Amino acid sequence: MVHVIKTDEEAVEVARALARRFAEGAARRDAERILPVAEIEALSESGLLGITVPADHGGAGVRTATLGAVIRELAAADGSIGQIPQNHFWYVDALRENGTPDQLAFFYREVLAGRQFGNAAVDGRAADGSREHARLRPGRDGGFLISGRKIYSTGALFAHWIPVIALDDEERHRTAFVPRDAPGLTVVDDWDGMGQRTTASGTVLLEEVHVPADRIIAGHRGNERPSTFRSFGLLIHAAIDTGIAEGALADAAAFLRGYVKGGWPGNEAARVVDDPVVVQRFGELAVLTRAARALLESAGNVVDEARAAIAGTDDPEEAARWETAAAVAMAAARAQADTAANRVTSEWFELAGASASLRSHNLDRHWRNARTHTMHDPRRTKVHDVGNFHLNGIAPARPFDSRSRES
Repeated sequence: MVHVIKTDEEAVEVARALARRFAEGAARRDAERILPVAEIEALSESGLLGITVPADHGGAGVRTATLGAVIRELAAADGSIGQIPQNHFWYVDALRENGTPDQLAFFYREVLAGRQFGNAAVDGRAADGSREHARLRPGRDGGFLISGRKIYSTGALFAHWIPVIALDDEERHRTAFVPRDAPGLTVVDDWDGMGQRTTASGTVLLEEVHVPADRIIAGHRGNERPSTFRSFGLLIHAAIDTGIAEGALADAAAFLRGYVKGGWPGNEAARVVDDPVVVQRFGELAVLTRAARALLESAGNVVDEARAAIAGTDDPEEAARWETAAAVAMAAARAQADTAANRVTSEWFELAGASASLRSHNLDRHWRNARTHTMHDPRRTKVHDVGNFHLNGIAPARPFDSRSRES
């Protein structure tokens, strides 16, 4: 039986308990690329996958900041496990934004029963570098057929449902929810990144996969009206990076506490943590991490304020202002999380000796995880979004829309 979490406090408590369990084998799973099958099953059974289902559908409807805290706890224990449910929560939010009442009722039940959404969003590339878009075309019995090749499909290997983004015959984005075992759908475990090694972010192949019409939502609507969908997705990315920074900081502190400077004739060995330079440098890294965590929580609160304000107004300009507020807050949090993750996971090694680099410790996994995940959505684009808003009054672009908007 899958547990149903009812409060924000319970969600964080469950996440912390799971994180302690997941941390125990994280270094070995990364070193040997052991996929976290049992861990993801435990995540499903814990009820955490259902915490964003609204209360009127039987879920906890947790605050966005609470979801950030949950992801952060999981990522601190194991960066790969922290990333795997990212797309699950993103598509639960996509349903909230664009699903019909019948679709909400069906899929919310699935989520509360522990069913996990995977991901098939990013199209593969042709030899010339262009995208080969997955296509949705009419099929039998009023349904549709999808064909295409998707890459970076994090979570698909572990999922019960794989949401697939495809273009319809009017070049509009649609999202089709396809069962993991659907005929014509194949998940290939070919992810070979230097970091986030056990996310199984491989390839999804679709060959004339049939999808009923009631399993498709209109993703293109996200570009047609103000929403917090984009900001919500960024929050999960920022939470992953903040968690990686926190996990690295904790492992670094544990290592440094046990590290003694080597002495030589006439010089007494000393603990490295008594070195004021080490304390200062470590403090700087801790400040970066605490700032990332604070911005993450603050931005989550802005997302919730904006969501409520957008739902409660008929004024398009006011709704757009709230959308922008959430987008800028999340861009700032994303940029800070990127900085914290990359600097903490790298710079703490300067405070230790060569033994910190031993393969048996596998402490470099934190840096590899941070460097790999932060390349998904480069910091420079987030800093540009923040700067362009504060300097020029230009709001960040919406999903699948490269056009910036005057704010």
